[in-house]
Amino acid sequence: MRRGMGSEGPLQAVQVYRHLLKAVKKHVGKEDYKRHFTDHITQEFRKTADLSSVLQKINLARDYTFMLNSIHHHKDLLFSYNIAVDRSDEVTRTLRKSAASVGLQLPDVYQS
Repeated sequence: MRRGMGSEGPLQAVQVYRHLLKAVKKHVGKEDYKRHFTDHITQEFRKTADLSSVLQKINLARDYTFMLNSIHHHKDLLFSYNIAVDRSDEVTRTLRKSAASVGLQLPDVYQS
């Protein structure tokens, strides 16, 4: 359940702003040619508007931060499971290590 903009509203906005900037810098990059992402976020948070608009921006920023972190976490999981990577080299290396550990060599079929 999300709270309204009470006394902790500005603190909540600052916290969401910091989390969003941190996620963008981590996942999009810090390079100068990507600076327009952080500049846009800063510009949007500095605009003064009515309360409902501010709440919408905070919720949108929170959701975007969550999405950005989730996408990159998902990508890291895919890489850790070696999805879309040819595993034949890894299998051959594992077989070679297993054979060597008991003093054997792989047959010529498995040699590259």
